[in-house]
Amino acid sequence: MKPFITAIVLIATACAYSQKQPAAIKVTYQKISLGKVTDADNPTIIFSDAKITLVTNKAILDKTSAFPVEQSVISHTDSSYILAAQPYKGKSIATKDSLSLKKQSFELLPDTKTILGYKCKKAKTIINSNTIELWYTNDLKLKGAPSLLGQELGLVLEMNRNGSYIVTATKIEKLKDASAFAEIIPKGMAMTDLLTYRDVLWKSRFTTLPVFKDEIINFSDASASNDSILRFANGTIALRKIKFPEIKPGNQVFAELIEQSNGDAYDRTGSVFIIPENEKQSFLDGLKNGAATLPVYDNGNGKKYQGVVRTYGYSPVLELMRFFTPFGIKQYGHIQLKGKDWHQAVPYRQDVSELAPMLSNRDVWVGVFIGNYDKGGHKMSLDITIHKDEVQYNTDTFVMPLFNTVNVMEMAGQEYSTMFNSPKGLEVSFTLAKDIKNVRLRYITTGHGGWENGDEYLPKKNTITLDGKVAFAFVPWRQDCGTYRLFNPASGNFENGLSSSDYSRSNWCPGTITNPEYIDLGDMKAGNHTITVTIPQGAPEGNSFSAWNVSGVLLGEE
Repeated sequence: MKPFITAIVLIATACAYSQKQPAAIKVTYQKISLGKVTDADNPTIIFSDAKITLVTNKAILDKTSAFPVEQSVISHTDSSYILAAQPYKGKSIATKDSLSLKKQSFELLPDTKTILGYKCKKAKTIINSNTIELWYTNDLKLKGAPSLLGQELGLVLEMNRNGSYIVTATKIEKLKDASAFAEIIPKGMAMTDLLTYRDVLWKSRFTTLPVFKDEIINFSDASASNDSILRFANGTIALRKIKFPEIKPGNQVFAELIEQSNGDAYDRTGSVFIIPENEKQSFLDGLKNGAATLPVYDNGNGKKYQGVVRTYGYSPVLELMRFFTPFGIKQYGHIQLKGKDWHQAVPYRQDVSELAPMLSNRDVWVGVFIGNYDKGGHKMSLDITIHKDEVQYNTDTFVMPLFNTVNVMEMAGQEYSTMFNSPKGLEVSFTLAKDIKNVRLRYITTGHGGWENGDEYLPKKNTITLDGKVAFAFVPWRQDCGTYRLFNPASGNFENGLSSSDYSRSNWCPGTITNPEYIDLGDMKAGNHTITVTIPQGAPEGNSFSAWNVSGVLLGEE
């Protein structure tokens, strides 16, 4: 296949052309953001003649551009354009549009100014609430622009968006010929539709690690593992090993899960987690051999809690994302209420970049748990995406999972997290091998007990202490649950005019994520430390009881 930008061989033979109205031109544009020149080494460049304009940049012409690369060719004879791109090495895509340029509308204004010796007129348009001013000249009798906008006005020498972003011409070169522009499209290449083109190009800008695709999380003796996906606890846990690439400082990492009911009508606790394997024993041992084989936490209340706290030689599950399914989304969309057009799926997407040190360059067990006793259960898909970024938002290099009381093995006998009925609550002792700076506790908490006096519906104070001193205390509570009514077709409607999904809850709503709290702990010295979590858990009533799912991960800088 001919290289993507071989057409620009003409540059090597182009020379200054002195006639007033040249046959072709090359225009170089500088980008200015908030008064500062940006991307100075890679200016936008266009080549235009009477028939065609090519929009490209210096890096593409020099064959030094990183993928993805994109160029556009505008035909002035019929106001159509072709977008051509290489999302990655060895892959080329292109699309053609014959309508968009013709639909552009501008307010032509009387203002004039001179740019590079050419008299320019002003045009203005508004796109997606952005005011864009274009300065264009007709002196050269040629058309072109540094983007698709304004290609048919004349030769656009400056574009100003909202007064804060400016693309302005810094050099105009006259050429004898520009006949080879169309050759950027490999011969015989099929065109794709515009939406597919945009989707392929967009997704090439980041790394996607597919974890699960339309997998069922249900409760059934028939649930079975296969070569790539392990299933545990009667199908309520799906687990897969994923190879992560290097995640460089500044990269952003997101977990994205899509959920639909496949039969279950109720709101359920869900968790996306990883299983650390850097200790002698891991949670995977419990999944394979039973919850009873995991280290036990005993706070003296008479119950044994398996695998919930860090101990010598054992690390608990590290929670990436806590989510809650809505009441029967999609499966119960046939329930009709006037004015309610139910959503078909609920998306959960969360930034988990601070946990990158536990993922980078590792083979990691990634799991999804949805607590339910329904044979149909839930359908879910999970991707993890990694995005480059120029700004380093997270400086954490140290990650230590401390506790996680979400009983992801609920359907395989793991005890419910009722330890907060004791004044001791949850206590975990740990050892730091070295001093850690700027330490934070990534803390997720949700209260459960779904009856009138249960902790699901009662605000309860969470208190976190470090080495005997209170580090943070707050009341986790969500009052925005009614916002997500259209996710919840099977939610019960009551005589007071409310739906069950409308009610405020202890830090969660049906169909949402529970965001972590980040608790500053300052610098911590090497040695032994203890963190406790206490919550005034409500008393049981009959067969109903309250519980609190809390997870904590220590973050910091080594």
